[in-house]
Amino acid sequence: MQVRLVAVGKLKEKYWQDAVSEYLKRLRVYAKVEVVEVEEEKCPENLSAALADRVREREGERLLRAALPGSFVIALHLQGREYTSEEFAGFLRDLSLRGKSQLSFIIGGSLGLAPEVLARADLQLVFSRFTFPHQLIRVVLLEQVYRAFKIMHNEPYHK
Repeated sequence: MQVRLVAVGKLKEKYWQDAVSEYLKRLRVYAKVEVVEVEEEKCPENLSAALADRVREREGERLLRAALPGSFVIALHLQGREYTSEEFAGFLRDLSLRGKSQLSFIIGGSLGLAPEVLARADLQLVFSRFTFPHQLIRVVLLEQVYRAFKIMHNEPYHK
């Protein structure tokens, strides 16, 4: 399986970079996994609704260009579907059995995702109704993908 995590902005803090690197290392056994960062739009503190839409649109174009061509696209979105870890592992297993071996996970910027990204997504996924920093959600996503592979391979994982 080939997995690409596409996210707006760069991880600046070393502890986030280290956490992402650790999960990428662990995932190497199961899949080819990569993280692609796209440029974050600069925007003023008090931006208009029209400018916010334009920011989402520009970031959305970059996100979609960076997704694996022809991949199954999963957008992280607050209105998305929730899974347990076991359900998520089963979902990924089913995708694989249906020949969907390329996945692109998309994480938007601070203003969220453009409607075009949500329309392109084959699945909208949410881990919680809480709002998380974009840096943290990358780590949570990679950890859950790793956990899903462990479950799919019937390997032990801490609970």
